[in-house]
Amino acid sequence: MIIYIAKRTIIAFVTIIVISFFSFIIIQMPAGDYVDFYLDIALCNGMLNERPTPEEEAIIREQFGLNRPMIVQYGDWMWSMLTSGDFGYSYGRLETVGQLISDRLPATLWVGAFTLALSWAFAVPVGIYSAVRQHSVGDYTFTFLGFAGIAVPDFLLALVLMYMAYAYFEQSVGGLFSGNFQDAPWSTARVWDLIKHLFIPGIVIGTAGTATLIRILRNNLLDELSKPYVVTARSKGLVSWKLVLKYPLRVAVNPLVSSIGYILPQLIGGTIIVSVVLALPTLGPLLLQALQSQDMMLAGTIVLVLGALTVFGTLISDLLLVIVDPRIKLTDV
Repeated sequence: MIIYIAKRTIIAFVTIIVISFFSFIIIQMPAGDYVDFYLDIALCNGMLNERPTPEEEAIIREQFGLNRPMIVQYGDWMWSMLTSGDFGYSYGRLETVGQLISDRLPATLWVGAFTLALSWAFAVPVGIYSAVRQHSVGDYTFTFLGFAGIAVPDFLLALVLMYMAYAYFEQSVGGLFSGNFQDAPWSTARVWDLIKHLFIPGIVIGTAGTATLIRILRNNLLDELSKPYVVTARSKGLVSWKLVLKYPLRVAVNPLVSSIGYILPQLIGGTIIVSVVLALPTLGPLLLQALQSQDMMLAGTIVLVLGALTVFGTLISDLLLVIVDPRIKLTDV
């Protein structure tokens, strides 16, 4: 186990380096840079009467360090990260990238962890019920709700739930805290206020993913329930619920466990519009703003974080698969 984890950690480190290189290149592919974006905004807002000359623009780029070759900028960025943990400076936010990410990372992890837990807590029992009670009224009902959850846009569902929460339950909507708990010290009341605000983002972000997990678990479990070992165990009088939970479920749940690798970054980067609608202080809106303004240090670091979460989630899923399914063994392959 230790040797396996060590090898996977080395591979993960190399993978993250490769991800950082390609993300840095892709972010700089659009025409122009942050200086062009800044000057366009300044001209539109009347801060400048005319565009600076090419010589003046060259001086500005030199001050930002944007006049150097792209590979040199990437090398300096990686070297500062590896040696001093410095992720660079955000031109648009006028703050260090590390400070911006550290401010938003806790909220991002709270939303992601709560959504993942809520999705699993609902998908597993519903998937089991739909497989065991195939073609029942409950199975058809959950199937309809699942397809509806996939079809309805997340931002529309967010607006509907925000209206219902405010109109019928008099609950503050938007953000992760009520006004009086925004900057308050941590306490039981503040934790409970956070949990209440996490339900709407958890439901909205996790709806499509939960519906997908239900269908995957249902189909896999149906396939396992028809296999000879289940038929034999049932003929020997093994209790139905014990039979399902002890044997077929451990095999059918494998795709759910292996999905952790892509669910973690998807919860963070794939819900940008929902985060904007719900005013969530997560990394999603920050990434959108960085891409729009071509703030390459900030955007590249967030993409790097998403890639690291993918690699980390894949490692977790590999280890959990060994625990869930005894047929899987960790090898040196």
